[in-house]
Amino acid sequence: MLLRDVDAGDVEAYRRMRCDPVMMADLGGPVPAESVAGQLRHDLDLVARGAGLIKMIVPDPADPAAVAGTVTLHRHAIDGTPAAEIGWMVLPEHQGWGVAGRAVRMLLDEARQAGGWSPVHAFPGVDNAASNGLCCSLGFAVLGERDTPFRGRIFRTRHWVLDLLA
Repeated sequence: MLLRDVDAGDVEAYRRMRCDPVMMADLGGPVPAESVAGQLRHDLDLVARGAGLIKMIVPDPADPAAVAGTVTLHRHAIDGTPAAEIGWMVLPEHQGWGVAGRAVRMLLDEARQAGGWSPVHAFPGVDNAASNGLCCSLGFAVLGERDTPFRGRIFRTRHWVLDLLA
């Protein structure tokens, strides 16, 4: 498995993830297909500005166009303090095989080496057992539950944090 930078050719992978009702069940439902290209442009801009590490998860390095999902780290303010937030999406056919855990570890290692990405926060839904379990297994500390705005809605999330400098 490898992580590669997102590129302009990833629109179909973005569509598969963001327009799928199962993939987006915990995130307010599927997005309209016409919004996918804009999300990809936004993500490419984050990377170009150095405000994000947005990676495509490639299960077979011999086929870099075939992706299992994404893992992202982006900078923004959390409770008024500069921080980084990590998130991941793994397509259903790749779930249950440890893909997300390996990808998140790989991206955290890259962020550690690059510097400037700590602390890292994660906000999985309180009912998302797999993502909360992943945060726990990777050494994130739980700060509690909170209401988190996303896509114009409020979601009940568990707030996790990891100090990459520790």
